[in-house]
Amino acid sequence: MVPDSTAAILVVAIGGFLMVIFISCLAVHVWIKTQKQREQAILKLRRLSLAIQSVTNLWRMEGGNLGFSHYDYPHIKEATNNFSVDNRLGQGGFGPVYKGRLSSGVKIAVKRLETCSSQGLLEFQNEIQLIAKLQHKNLVKLLGYCTKGGPEKMLIYEYMENKSLDYFIFDSVKGAHLNWSKRLHIIDGIAQGLLYLHKYSRLCIVHRDLKASNILLDSGMNPKISDFGMARIFSSNVKESNTTRIVGTHGYIPPEYAFHGVCSIKSDVFSYGVLTLEILSSKRTAQFYEYNGTLYNLISYAWQLWSDGKLCELVYSPPGKEHQEIERHIHVALLCVQESAEQRPDMEQVVTMLNAKDVNLPKPMQPAYFHVNPSQEEVSSCSVTMTMSITLER
Repeated sequence: MVPDSTAAILVVAIGGFLMVIFISCLAVHVWIKTQKQREQAILKLRRLSLAIQSVTNLWRMEGGNLGFSHYDYPHIKEATNNFSVDNRLGQGGFGPVYKGRLSSGVKIAVKRLETCSSQGLLEFQNEIQLIAKLQHKNLVKLLGYCTKGGPEKMLIYEYMENKSLDYFIFDSVKGAHLNWSKRLHIIDGIAQGLLYLHKYSRLCIVHRDLKASNILLDSGMNPKISDFGMARIFSSNVKESNTTRIVGTHGYIPPEYAFHGVCSIKSDVFSYGVLTLEILSSKRTAQFYEYNGTLYNLISYAWQLWSDGKLCELVYSPPGKEHQEIERHIHVALLCVQESAEQRPDMEQVVTMLNAKDVNLPKPMQPAYFHVNPSQEEVSSCSVTMTMSITLER
């Protein structure tokens, strides 16, 4: 008969052996799965690189007609002082952005792709396929591109002296540089740029990430829509599409797109309405504001004040002589953020409503996200400052 101590040792030994086998099998399984994912990622990156190479080859053949150039890597490296920290403007959708000056004296902005970024390659490919075909005074101008070997890929844009719109409207000191005349001019310029994208460009483009940080300002404070990495092309006979990949920024995404993946030109209209409210109020869409003892998001806050005839509490400074024009802009913005996409105007109607003072505007209904309540954390801080672009697989 086996002593109890020996039996216990055998049980422990067998158990330990089985545990080692189990852990080994698990480790092998994880390693195999990781290798497969890595191989798939490498394959995906290679395919994207080949696709980008085919597009850049097309650029070389059509460059003279499309008005952009291929820049040598040494020239861009020199222009940005070897991509120095001092020349870094910020972080774009697919990598860092640098300020530079060419030997000719022309100032440029260089968007540098982060290596081994599948999402970055997708956005890079999207931009070079789209923006080279788009020419409008309210769209940022693409000057050309630069590549070096496999991983190094850059887009070269005109440099915007006054950075992005969010740099001004969300800062009480810098915001003073934007009087009402300039703010209304910016709102109109953004509308003109979107109208071009939706109706008058060679392609029908839905931007899908319109927000304050993607509106750049030149030396004359003229607005230019930038960052087309998430844009989508629509054919002339297709008004909307469904997608399982939701892209955009918290606070600017319309409900039909966020919840059902339905994307259309009305998606940009919604974002435009939100952005207009931000410009007029200097308040962020991703924050909550108190009114009559209740916290509201910016859209609902604006609608409550509009309904109660208290728009002066919404705007960033006394409206003065532009009172009626500002009120009209808020009215149009509320029409743009309606719950139903069908009830929103298209950009051609928006431009007409903003500029034709004799046009009677329909009364807006309760806007989207009106019943969205802040969480306890948001109540305690009365603030949500999410501004990062999101990509959701549904």
